[in-house]
Amino acid sequence: MTTARRLIARLRDLHAKGAAPLSEIVRLVAAEMVAEVCSIYVQRPGDILELAATEGLNPLAVGRTRLRVGEGIVGLCAATAAVMNLPDAQNHPAFAYRPETGEEPFASMVAVPVRRSGRILGVLVVQNRAPRHYVEGEVEELETVAMLLAEALPAAGATDGAPEGLAATVPRVFSGTTLMGGIAVGPVVLHGTHPLGVKLLADDPAAELVRLHEAAERMQRGLDELIAGVPQAGRGVDAAASREVLEAYRLVATDAGWLRRVSDAVRSGLTAEAAVQRVAGELHGHMRRIGDAYLRERLADMEDLAGRLLNTLIGGSPRPEIPPGAILLARRLGPAELLDWHAGGIAGVAIEEASPAGHAAILARALGIPSIGGTRGMLDTAESGDEAVIDADDGQLVLRPEAEVRQAYVRALETRNAQNAGWAALRERPATTADGVPLKLMLNVGLNLELEQLDRTRADGIGLFRTEIAMLARGSIADIAEQAANYARVLDAAGDRPVLFRTLDLGADKLLPGTATEEENPAMGWRSLRIGLDRPALLRRQLRALLLAAAGRPLSVMFPMVATVGEFRAAKGLLEAEARRVRPSPERLSIGTMLEVPALMWQLPDLLKEADFISVGSNDLMQFMFAVDRGTPSLYGRYDVLSQPMLDLLEQLVVAGRAANVPISLCGEAASRPLEAMVLAGIGFTSLSMPAGGLLPVKALLAEVDLSAFRPVLTAIRRGTRDAASLRDPIVTWARERGLPV
Repeated sequence: MTTARRLIARLRDLHAKGAAPLSEIVRLVAAEMVAEVCSIYVQRPGDILELAATEGLNPLAVGRTRLRVGEGIVGLCAATAAVMNLPDAQNHPAFAYRPETGEEPFASMVAVPVRRSGRILGVLVVQNRAPRHYVEGEVEELETVAMLLAEALPAAGATDGAPEGLAATVPRVFSGTTLMGGIAVGPVVLHGTHPLGVKLLADDPAAELVRLHEAAERMQRGLDELIAGVPQAGRGVDAAASREVLEAYRLVATDAGWLRRVSDAVRSGLTAEAAVQRVAGELHGHMRRIGDAYLRERLADMEDLAGRLLNTLIGGSPRPEIPPGAILLARRLGPAELLDWHAGGIAGVAIEEASPAGHAAILARALGIPSIGGTRGMLDTAESGDEAVIDADDGQLVLRPEAEVRQAYVRALETRNAQNAGWAALRERPATTADGVPLKLMLNVGLNLELEQLDRTRADGIGLFRTEIAMLARGSIADIAEQAANYARVLDAAGDRPVLFRTLDLGADKLLPGTATEEENPAMGWRSLRIGLDRPALLRRQLRALLLAAAGRPLSVMFPMVATVGEFRAAKGLLEAEARRVRPSPERLSIGTMLEVPALMWQLPDLLKEADFISVGSNDLMQFMFAVDRGTPSLYGRYDVLSQPMLDLLEQLVVAGRAANVPISLCGEAASRPLEAMVLAGIGFTSLSMPAGGLLPVKALLAEVDLSAFRPVLTAIRRGTRDAASLRDPIVTWARERGLPV
């Protein structure tokens, strides 16, 4: 029997006789680990870690030795949720000396966090006199013991470090970041606050492996069914965004690496459930230490997968009964979980750890769920059944609102619903401003099943067709015939309306075989056209498929992530070479570029001579313009598309395009927000492309705007606030004074 199995078996025997005292646990762990010291620190209110039991240190220090979270090695372990494995602990810069413990003779130390539901309950410590680095197997054994302690420490008075809450009747307001605008009023349901009690030690590891792999297969089938049902999964679904997120999620789910680690844990003697929990805990600790905010947000995806696999193993339900119009509060939330909750009827979501670029946020926008992120502390005071209001427009969660406040939000929600019904009448009207300026409002889509949105919204065309989405959905790059058939269906559905096909935008977080690389910053690495130019056969196959799909009809193709005119010329040359080989030729071949990299602005004269059209990718342009990762919550809101630098750049582009007779359009989130759309029209954009859910609200606002009156106001605002980080406030004030629906 391995040390881990023997240790867990003896701990299980202790618990079988009743609640095992912590003193017995440390004595047993020290003996089995051949450690001279084993100690348990328990979290107390006020972020205090108290020595609760020890074998090897001065017993009089129990109950007396205290460290704050973040103080000393033990406090640092609790603050970072990271294992501290130190051969010479006393010379570590974080070491905090406590003379009453008598720990001077002990050099080496390993400190392991004890967590439950993502919260720290305490720290398990082992020490020895000889300087040594504890091997991986020893650390894993201690992490297994920490899992058992997570069930024992609450009985010893451990808290999870949360501040002592106010009375359950006191209203609380939590500020956050808007993920998806809107209002929701309803009872609270809590996500992931109660851990699953599981058996730790496997009686038959071989049988547990069979259970694990059968459960993983059932989970994968369930994910396939979930993804297949996305188009019908709620109101106003932007299937392109949701499919893109879910396919990235499914790629993680099918990665054999994390399942292999779970299998290894089962072979060490754990049950399948306990193995999933342990590997999830290890990944949790690792990913929270990653500096890249986008990659750190994948933690929610991994917790989603672990929870889904656990529920499959135990045959449990992934969520409780949901009352009508409920508001979900979560610490983190994965995309598949959000789909589950949405199917259950939630009306709004607040997530403590989420940013607008995270998967849950993208899916919330696709599903039209009012959502906010960054509302830290809400789970410490909320209880299931509490009344709550999500005001996602202002980024607020109101917990237990006063009756008058709740009623005011109910009235606002009723007014908004009536307004939404009124927008439906706009579908048949052309997109024009109040003073008769014609505009083109087009859609961003990525799958054939979204094409019905063209008629549902009466859009003027498809301003961005994401060709990579269908390939992510199938998990591989389709052959020429399959691609051509897919693109032909898009052109058939559009009829005489324009379609702008974007070539494969792979890399970064959208990975297929042959496109994955190890990069510190994949968003600015080997992706999009860079892959196409380095793998010209891949790009040429797609270009040939597009030409075959056109079959004599007009064809518009644009290339993403272009940084130099030379790159554009090279890509254009590949397309023109393929066009000479394909018959019948397109009636008209238009070749354009996305403008996402600011460097192109200093190459405009040459670019405008080469490109038939330019489409601004506002999301990436903002990211590269201000050197701000879209996945960094702390920077969200600091930089605004309605800022002087962005408006100067965009206006310069529009003016240059008009002079060269090259059409300039904009696609991205900025186009789907009515206020931003009004400003973009004010500086000269006449073509905007957006998700389907944004088209009618944008059309409604623009129909009420007199651009001839707004343009001089916008000019005055820009001249009078040159140093402002954003021009949003004065523009909003002007619009609201005129009763415009911003």
